[in-house]
Amino acid sequence: MATGDYKSRVVLVTGGAQGIGLGIAQAFGQAGAQVVLADADEEAGREALQRLQGQQLQATFIPCDVSDEQEVVALMEKVQEKHGRLDVLVNNAGIADPFAGKLEEMPMSEFDRVLAVNLRGPMLCAKYALPLLRKAAHPAILNITSTRAFMSEPDTFAYSASKGGLEALTHSLAVSLAPDRIRVNAIAPGWIETGPWQKDRERYEPQHTREDMEQHPVGRVGEPQDIAEAALFLCSEKAGFITGQHLVVDGGMTVKMIYA
Repeated sequence: MATGDYKSRVVLVTGGAQGIGLGIAQAFGQAGAQVVLADADEEAGREALQRLQGQQLQATFIPCDVSDEQEVVALMEKVQEKHGRLDVLVNNAGIADPFAGKLEEMPMSEFDRVLAVNLRGPMLCAKYALPLLRKAAHPAILNITSTRAFMSEPDTFAYSASKGGLEALTHSLAVSLAPDRIRVNAIAPGWIETGPWQKDRERYEPQHTREDMEQHPVGRVGEPQDIAEAALFLCSEKAGFITGQHLVVDGGMTVKMIYA
């Protein structure tokens, strides 16, 4: 998508301070949007803001835990106060399973926390962004799910459940918000390397083996830019006839049969 296609539009990216979220925010900024980064990690948020502003992109940072209803309400109020509009909501904020043990050993509080951020969070953001989105000319919501919604490794209960739920929430919102002309879609990333997109003290340069790369039919591991390009398309008028869908962006990994 050419730079300038999102000129004057406001795009809110939750979990926008690091990883895939930061890649998406940067891409929208480069396309001309005014980007709002929302993230619970204030250290990462400040660094991300400096990174984008250093590229002469229009960006602001608002601290927010998307699982907290009052913080989400405050987030949308601040977007209203600063910009007076919202054109695109990208629900990217998410956390991984903090517990990787056996099912019978898993504290339910940890299961609940993952669902609170990964599933409750997008629902809250959609709910409280709705008044702003209704006023936009071409409003869109994009949910970042995961190929873990369709396949699993052992003992990833909470993350897989949350992303599967977010897939279902996507088509439910698409149908429910259709009268408001709000399109809702999802991107399901596969293996996306985010090492260079972390905050300073956690940043690292990845080292991938040939086996890592050959698991993907395209011959490499994914990068945040791969998700960002798909996001730019799905939230644009060029995708105006697409809603309630999910786009798997995984280099073909989930369609390749692998025998150990």
